[in-house]
Amino acid sequence: MILGCNGATTSPPATAAARNLVLITVDTLRADHVGGYGYARARTPTLDGLAATGTLFERAYSAAPITLTSHSTLMSGRYPPGHGARDNGMHVSAGVPTLATELHARGFRTGAFVAAFPLDHQFGLDRGFDVYSDRLPRGPDGRLANERPGSQVVDEAIAWLGLSTEHGPSTKPGPSPKPQAPFFAWVHLFEPHAPYGDPSAGRPALERYDDEIAVADGAVGRLIAALAPVRAETLIIVTGDHGEAFGEHGEYAHSIFVYDTTLHVPLIMNGPAVRAGARVSDPVTLADVAPTAMHLLGTALRDVDGIDLAAALGGAAIPKRELYAESFAPLVEFGWAPLRSIRSGPWKFIAAPKPELFDIDRDAGEDRNVAAAQPSVTSAFASRASRYADAGLPGTTAPDPLAAERLRALGYSSGSRQDDNGTRPDPKDRRELAARIAQVTSGELSGAALVSALEGIVRDDPRNGQAHLRLGFARLQAGDCARAEPEFHAAVSGGLPSADLYIGLASCLGQRSDLAGAERALNEAKRLEPDNPAVAANMGILLAARADWPGAIAALSSALRIDPNLHEARFNLALAYAKSGHRAEAAAAARELVTRLPANAPQRPEVERLLKAVQ
Repeated sequence: MILGCNGATTSPPATAAARNLVLITVDTLRADHVGGYGYARARTPTLDGLAATGTLFERAYSAAPITLTSHSTLMSGRYPPGHGARDNGMHVSAGVPTLATELHARGFRTGAFVAAFPLDHQFGLDRGFDVYSDRLPRGPDGRLANERPGSQVVDEAIAWLGLSTEHGPSTKPGPSPKPQAPFFAWVHLFEPHAPYGDPSAGRPALERYDDEIAVADGAVGRLIAALAPVRAETLIIVTGDHGEAFGEHGEYAHSIFVYDTTLHVPLIMNGPAVRAGARVSDPVTLADVAPTAMHLLGTALRDVDGIDLAAALGGAAIPKRELYAESFAPLVEFGWAPLRSIRSGPWKFIAAPKPELFDIDRDAGEDRNVAAAQPSVTSAFASRASRYADAGLPGTTAPDPLAAERLRALGYSSGSRQDDNGTRPDPKDRRELAARIAQVTSGELSGAALVSALEGIVRDDPRNGQAHLRLGFARLQAGDCARAEPEFHAAVSGGLPSADLYIGLASCLGQRSDLAGAERALNEAKRLEPDNPAVAANMGILLAARADWPGAIAALSSALRIDPNLHEARFNLALAYAKSGHRAEAAAAARELVTRLPANAPQRPEVERLLKAVQ
């Protein structure tokens, strides 16, 4: 069921304007930090060039300031109530048609290349793609990274397309499409997302944010250059999934509030049937992208909330309508009230326990709430907001606990708490706490500042398992297991389903020679994540501490079968072989590790000493 009221779809053209589609999404990209939108300090020559030879939409808005939710709208043409992925970690409804499912059914080769875990295949956007490349690397400690470089993503996309790249593809996740087949390629870049560059450098966050946008622009440039042989028949769409806040409205990062700081995104279309150098000033939603792309490819996407903008690409006006956006992250992640917004004519309304109404023609910054002065307008909007969605979620839509833990590994998840009077808090009344949590989740804090911030959060909210987990690891890294261990136990008491939690706890228990306790913790971690190589590696280290060499060798070898680049596991495997008298196997493991370590790796001298000792 589609809850919006914008579902009219123009009939497809008799012949397609474009043969191929390339959709590029740049995560966390504010429109006002792109040169084509008037930003004087922008370093976005690729995006600006696409705008100069294509059409730029001046007022494009996300349907949610949340990565998975926004991308699901982008792919389906439906607002969040219509596709089901209301927050990161939820699932796109299995029956919802998307660009990928519809184009694949029409004979298109389909490939997706994503850079971050919120878009992992388990959440449902992989349907319809021949190739869905989302494998993320592991760090030296065996923990999966949450993102990967845009350069790697673009290399994979170019390799899949069968096009050349200056530096060569890093991997080939699937077969190259046949030259005669039309294709749909989705490329997702994560660079502008926090943390921005190196926070320890001491430079302002906005400068580092612009640096990351420049990196993403360069990656897009390489992809566009590689498309040269098919450029004349390829529709290229570039957009952001949401913006980013740097203190506006007291907000930092994104996902909680629905002000335009985090909803206004760039949207650029370039290719056949797209006017060169045109600018569209009418407001549009990212729900419009899918029906527009399908029209230009010679077909249609039915049952959508967005509209086909093809006529606007030819110079026609866009019909007047209202646009919907929401954030259910306050409800899912904090237990606060969700926010729903409607944009119509000069008005923008935000449904909340304390509703907000802005005259955005006169107050683009949404600084003056006129809800009290316009009671009839406010009441009418409140009624219309309920047509899109109510303020609750079905119980069956809760995120998978393990996925939610990983998505918010530095974040805040405390269940469905309410105020004493039974109502959910208005996010505006929790603004200061949300800002403090965003400082932690952004990665902008480290060392003593990070510890201090986490201590404040757990003091104010003792049930915050994520903050306890982070505080435990911060103290563990500082060598303070005596104070780290209680934090891990507090996270366990809070019901946090985290393998990382039990790995940290096992480290502390092992340091105080409680090997039985450490083994129990690792067995619990294995129950939660049976294929986590860090769990197997730590079990191998524990067994080695007991001089159980066969068991240690088996566990460490198992970890390396899952992830051959888990260097600490390979070093401990070489040690286990050496201490059990298997010098040849120890030498082989050490030699293999030497070939895998970077030339300047700090562990290299120790590995070379081991190799010399066992040869």
